[in-house]
Amino acid sequence: MAKTQAVAFTRNGGPEVLDYVDVDLPPPGAGEVQLKHAAIGLNFIDVYFRDGTYKAPHLPFVTGKEASGTITAVGPGVTGFAVGDRVAYASADGAYSVERNIDTKHLVKVPDGISLETAAAMMLKGMTAEYLLNRTFKVGPETVLLFHAAAGGVGLIAGQWARALGATVIGTAGSDDKVKLALEHGYDHVINYRTENFVERVKEITGGKGVDVVYDSIGRDTFPHSLDCLKPRGLFASFGQSSGGIENFTLAALAQRGSLFATRPTLFSYIATPQELKDCANALFAVVLSNKVRININQTYPLREVGRAHTDLEARKTTGTTLLIP
Repeated sequence: MAKTQAVAFTRNGGPEVLDYVDVDLPPPGAGEVQLKHAAIGLNFIDVYFRDGTYKAPHLPFVTGKEASGTITAVGPGVTGFAVGDRVAYASADGAYSVERNIDTKHLVKVPDGISLETAAAMMLKGMTAEYLLNRTFKVGPETVLLFHAAAGGVGLIAGQWARALGATVIGTAGSDDKVKLALEHGYDHVINYRTENFVERVKEITGGKGVDVVYDSIGRDTFPHSLDCLKPRGLFASFGQSSGGIENFTLAALAQRGSLFATRPTLFSYIATPQELKDCANALFAVVLSNKVRININQTYPLREVGRAHTDLEARKTTGTTLLIP
């Protein structure tokens, strides 16, 4: 049987549990294709599986949800995909690998005009921005929104996309350099949360009204302050927890602040069917090809140095998108 290389862990813990190992690579099964990865996206969900925040379905486990590559073999019963096709995905465990087999239900074809590196850099983050702005809350010209981690991978895409939709876009970031970066990517106002009180600044910017929606991937460090930024009947969209999970969240907190709404969405609920996946990806491809959203690959690491990449991500040393290169 053929072999390939992958990054796996056999126990939960810090970046040191990630091992670069040889794994078997059988021929693709029914409904599968074999991919040679060009690039792999680094995301906080990878950390959540590694540290045990999310339970891995089995051990050893090859983490990673997002990558792009070229099809090198096609399994029985596959239609719509052929050897040589350029494809990408954002919803299949096992992306931290040089080559792999994958069910075609996870795949979308990468259009001409978008490189495989760009595709790997934007699938999970870009489709997250798509569902947040278009479906979790329908953003338009009347919308005033707050997006935490504005200089992160999702944040930089969301800022540009929200600007293209006509919204007033407020962000937070943790350094002057990150503030500058976010301002260059669609944000009208960016608050340095290390030196400013973001609740007070949001109230100043909005004339005391608050925002229609807060998009929060930080979690513990920004709660419950995110709720205090909302206008009555506003929406709190908590889509991540990079600083740790939210605790002691009561429904009364929503009532006390003006009948607020709250949701904990995940991308995988919004691309649960092949048609939803296709529609979401096509919306992302269209906005990138229109040059309304540009994708910045700000860091790359060799796949075998993924531990260093995780360390930098958790220390908030990275901005925008990070790729792992097999």
